[in-house]
Amino acid sequence: MNAFSPIGSPVEEMLDFLIVGAGISGIGMAVHLAKDCPGKRYAILDRRDQLGGTWDLFRYPGIRSDSDMHTLGFSFAPWKHEKSIADAPVILEYLSEISDEYGLRANMRFGQKVVSADWDSETARWTVVTEGKDGQQGRVLTRFLFLGAGYYDYDEPFDANFPGRKDFKGQILHPQFWPDDLDYQGKKVVVIGSGATAVTIVPAMAKSGAGHVTMLQRTPTWMVSRPAKDRFANTLRKFLPEKVAYAITRAKNIFMQDLVFKRARTQPERVKGFIEKQLKEHLGSSYNAADFTPPYNPWEQRLCLVPDADFFEAIKAGKASIVTDQIETFDKAGVKLKSGEHLDADIIVTATGLKLAMAGKIAVAVDGAPVDFSEHFYYRNCMFSNVPNLISVFGYVNASWTLRVDIVGEFVTRLVKQLDAIQAQVAVPVLAKEDQPEAEDIFAEFSSGYFQRSKHILPKNAPSLPWRLNQEYRKDKIDMRQAPLDDGILQFRRVRETVDA
Repeated sequence: MNAFSPIGSPVEEMLDFLIVGAGISGIGMAVHLAKDCPGKRYAILDRRDQLGGTWDLFRYPGIRSDSDMHTLGFSFAPWKHEKSIADAPVILEYLSEISDEYGLRANMRFGQKVVSADWDSETARWTVVTEGKDGQQGRVLTRFLFLGAGYYDYDEPFDANFPGRKDFKGQILHPQFWPDDLDYQGKKVVVIGSGATAVTIVPAMAKSGAGHVTMLQRTPTWMVSRPAKDRFANTLRKFLPEKVAYAITRAKNIFMQDLVFKRARTQPERVKGFIEKQLKEHLGSSYNAADFTPPYNPWEQRLCLVPDADFFEAIKAGKASIVTDQIETFDKAGVKLKSGEHLDADIIVTATGLKLAMAGKIAVAVDGAPVDFSEHFYYRNCMFSNVPNLISVFGYVNASWTLRVDIVGEFVTRLVKQLDAIQAQVAVPVLAKEDQPEAEDIFAEFSSGYFQRSKHILPKNAPSLPWRLNQEYRKDKIDMRQAPLDDGILQFRRVRETVDA
């Protein structure tokens, strides 16, 4: 397939689908296309040198899934490893095996950054401009554009702008750009943050040679522990075929995730009590309520998963500790706190969160007019009002990312088949200005800082479907499988066939 050409030169072939991102979202979409629309021409572009997306980018100690792999795994590819809370190398192996099984590698193009995408209504195609690592630009033409590059900025993380950074004589680093040669043997490490990344790094560094690791948090996070190995799943696999055991485990875990989330919404004090009881059991005399009791209810921010209680074990062993305080300034020897205390440090890790980016920072336009996504509504979890033939994935906040990838993949292939059946090329969710529903905060129920900081760039959300990025997987699954495509909103159009040039 010769899908790439230097700008200004003839294009020999046009794609049906261009997938941006060779991580979980892009691989999932490509498999659904390969299975359900086998005749479609597609390519997968990724700016990195290999597949994996997030799981190839992040290299910090202990990086692992923060969801169980029976739901973070795909519906079509059973998770076969004993550990359901998996390390990044095993997840990469899983994605690599899927890519080989479905023959995706021949359609992958690495080292290609997507710079812009402009939809032309007359020819019903996207013109996508790419840039290689040598700076050379190319062009791809495609009917559909699928954005699967995730939701955060790959170039820069969130910068908390701590004062005194230049005075610190040690090393400061962010987990998003972890150096391969970091030597922390016997050193004092301060990890700033209290989310999943910090809770992963602290026990991993403590176990692998750091002198002592302190997690410095401004605000505690609700933490729950569970075994890294799923005994239920591993028992089923002994007696049932792999696919059957996986399907049962997946359904059970989806149900339990949904149950816990809704219980936290309706009975927050009961869920708090359960979490506190578990924390006291794991930590014993090391439990300090001030360090483990957030000022918000469970699931107002994502619960922090602690597999095999490793974080708690590191604290009990004296290899790690938690300090709940605010930073006054960095100094040459560490961090001075507003309480007056000082944390000595050789290395400071700023696990302060991600910076969100919409559409992978691609300059998207329709007939030359730039698309401001904050002025468009989500349509059925994956499209945008008045933007033709554009699909995007933003995973669940309260469940595994891949659950959304699967139902979006199914919806998109159903849509493609419908277009083929009526000999149409364009699908656009039409929303007149006078018909716009009342917009609500897209993440009103979640107080996580990276969501709150980025509300101004995110698409609009209505109180109900179809103009909504929903957070109820089981309802979404039914809706996206059964809702009629010709719902009076999604309009199909035909264009005169043209010769690609």
